[in-house]
Amino acid sequence: MPVGAGKKALLASLGLIASTGTAAALAGFWKKDDVVAQCAQPADLPASSNFIHLYPGPPPGIPCDAGPGPSACGRWEQNWDRREPASLIRPPKKNAENSTTGIIKENELAAATPKATRNLFFIRHGHYMVDGISDEGRMLTELGRAQAANTGKRLADLNFPWTKLVHSSMLRARETAQIIASQLPGVLVESTDLIREGAPIPPEPPVSNWRPGAQQFFEDGARIEAAFRKFIHRADPDQEKDSYEIIVCHANVIRYFVCRALQLPPEAWLRMSLHHASITWVTIRPNGRVSLRTFGDSGHIPPHQLTTS
Repeated sequence: MPVGAGKKALLASLGLIASTGTAAALAGFWKKDDVVAQCAQPADLPASSNFIHLYPGPPPGIPCDAGPGPSACGRWEQNWDRREPASLIRPPKKNAENSTTGIIKENELAAATPKATRNLFFIRHGHYMVDGISDEGRMLTELGRAQAANTGKRLADLNFPWTKLVHSSMLRARETAQIIASQLPGVLVESTDLIREGAPIPPEPPVSNWRPGAQQFFEDGARIEAAFRKFIHRADPDQEKDSYEIIVCHANVIRYFVCRALQLPPEAWLRMSLHHASITWVTIRPNGRVSLRTFGDSGHIPPHQLTTS
């Protein structure tokens, strides 16, 4: 969207009805100081607006597609998880700089600095009964159970020291997690409502065959973003060894998490596709750098068992 386009054009580009009600419904979704991906900032939005201002936009008059060369949208936000060590220690009092103060600050900085790498393995649930009236009726099919078993075997063969397995509380994710956990003796299993399937943010470009209402984006988006902030971050400073964690959830959630973690526009989440029971591996280094090791890896599943819907 060109820099300087108005609020109506911004809403239209997100696939929403450009109405006062829609804007109001979304106004509380993101706060202005949140760090999520959004490239252009419309010039005619008031400074007090807390509408979807996410990443800092490009310099005035410079569109994101200005041609070859570095993108103004490509800047890495080092403190994306609010765990950058320097941001966690108290600044010294004014006019109190001395050798003792410097030593204390260095010690505090060292204590706040992570030492370990987090490896997050996101698993999409297996194929399920899509015609179920409620969640409890949307159990895994026999194919879905076979897919989950293949994924469990693949994770066991990797032989990583699995730290824990967290799964969505939806039935198809619970069943997938149970099948996987049965092949990983001793792994700690936890359930959470935060990573249930939902509509994280209006996709760009919008699609005609899937258009949840603004209220659903408002509710699901806040929950899924809360899940991102809870589960996706650099290691705690007291974590001594690299960790390997499994998160069994849903395609929309995983795709949104990947965009957020890589600091790509989160609106791009629907441009990607994931096979059932596929593996997505994200690594978060102690310095906060994030890398996508694999996305939707399904090579462990026989070709005749591959499905996406």
